[in-house]
Amino acid sequence: MHKKEKVIIAGGGFGGIKAALELANKPEFDVTLISDQPNFRYYPTLYHAATGGKVAASSIPLDEIFRDKGVQVVTDSIKHINRDKKTVIGKKSYEYDTLILALGVVTNFFGIKGLSEYAYGIKTIEEAQRLRDHIHKHLVDERKPDLNYVVIGGGPTGVELAGALPSYIRHIMARHGLKDTRVHVDLVEAAPRLMPRMPRAYSKALARQLKKMGVKLYLGETVEAETADFLNFSEHTLESHTVIWTAGVTNHPFFKDNNFTLTPRGKVLVNEYLETERHIYVVGDNADTTYSGMAQTALHDGKTVAHNLIRQFNDKPRLAYEAVKPAYATPAGPRWAALLWGPFHTYGWLGWVLRSAADWIAYHDLEPVWQATKHWMAEIGEEETCPVCKSD
Repeated sequence: MHKKEKVIIAGGGFGGIKAALELANKPEFDVTLISDQPNFRYYPTLYHAATGGKVAASSIPLDEIFRDKGVQVVTDSIKHINRDKKTVIGKKSYEYDTLILALGVVTNFFGIKGLSEYAYGIKTIEEAQRLRDHIHKHLVDERKPDLNYVVIGGGPTGVELAGALPSYIRHIMARHGLKDTRVHVDLVEAAPRLMPRMPRAYSKALARQLKKMGVKLYLGETVEAETADFLNFSEHTLESHTVIWTAGVTNHPFFKDNNFTLTPRGKVLVNEYLETERHIYVVGDNADTTYSGMAQTALHDGKTVAHNLIRQFNDKPRLAYEAVKPAYATPAGPRWAALLWGPFHTYGWLGWVLRSAADWIAYHDLEPVWQATKHWMAEIGEEETCPVCKSD
């Protein structure tokens, strides 16, 4: 008879949560999920939270997800690993038989002067709220928009945010009776086109849509420095007090600090079972897999590892990991999105509808139908602290 296997999952994102759910309420496993946040952050909608959307669409309490699931949820930040004693250490020490690492990525400013001090981000609910409060306060105090609202990064988050900002800023201006003035939103990208890893037709469709909304694109431009009043890039200088950095992330420092084997791009080297060392698995954004960085990939990774642990516990051979190409959907403005799913691609209202459906599926991967629907419905609502802006 097997003894109960102690599984520690470090990370409360898509991959870690999915692995824990697949192992939940199985008597052969003792599962603990450790996250540095008490809530799951749904990254695809954080741009919406930064532009007046409901926080419930982007933040789900882990206790809600794991209610009655038999998974112990611990809030802690893992810093070290002792391979000989099979423990990971944060504020406390946690023993494991099997360790699943799903720690996600962290912001990388690439050493560009002034960005860490002056730029805004939207990687967390707190960052999104800080940006939203800044935009609102600046408009109300100055009684006019910033000279330029600058988004740095032409990836999905940058495109989504740039598409949402014009209507959000105009909404605040209208609520406060401010003069209807043109809003200047700029997007700066170092590559020669938006979302350079995507097909050219996809990039061009996004560029056309943003330009149609009045967003000015600076493509092939490298950011050099930011001050309290200006952003410098290539041959340009823009006056702005609202610069949002969405351009760079890097793998979680835990892996480098603890001597994991990394590839040249900083991802953790894993085998055909997503195992980096004996009894240690790495999933999601941290792992060197074909489609690493996508939410759908993290969900697939977590499910794969969990199912292999179940097979292994039952003395069955593990199954090799097979990468699954995800669908790509990028909103750019109200009720418009670009979508690529295998050979199928569409742009506009249908893309937005399919993206919305994909969001519901992602919520449902983590929660029952009624709870998934509750968070999905929150995407269409507004949430403001200002009594003027939230009035009907």
